[in-house]
Amino acid sequence: MADHDGYLTVPDFLQTYAISRTGFYRTVNAGKLRLTKIGRSSRVALSEARRWAAALPTVGGGAV
Repeated sequence: MADHDGYLTVPDFLQTYAISRTGFYRTVNAGKLRLTKIGRSSRVALSEARRWAAALPTVGGGAV
């Protein structure tokens, strides 16, 4: 769950968005998702997580 007022821990992000740890760090290294350091911990701002999720491709549900 959210912690530090508007931030997700990496494990919380992985669980919330059903992404693997490897996929998460590939996304970060590609510059598609920004991390924030709080002390020695890496966090993802909720606003950043929502921005990333909104930019994901969608599958069209049009009639066949």
